[in-house]
Amino acid sequence: MASRSKLSGIQRQVLVLYRGFLRTARLKSPEERHRIESVVSAEFRENARSVDRKNFVYIEYLLRRGKKQLQQLKDPDITGLSTLEINKASSLH
Repeated sequence: MASRSKLSGIQRQVLVLYRGFLRTARLKSPEERHRIESVVSAEFRENARSVDRKNFVYIEYLLRRGKKQLQQLKDPDITGLSTLEINKASSLH
């Protein structure tokens, strides 16, 4: 078994949130599933690249926002996911 580094609490929360989005996407139509997976993947990759790993306040904000979006997406009446553009420049440092 390959040795893995232990994940921090926040890293585990991010991973749980990401997996939650992917699981929920499976409950939607095939077209919407693909779109949700693309948006979620792009959003998580962008945040992993651009957000300072030591900016815990902003990371916790993103987690709370993501959990709210996930709860909304789990609603059977909600068919898709929209993206929200925010000014990240002031929040990165």
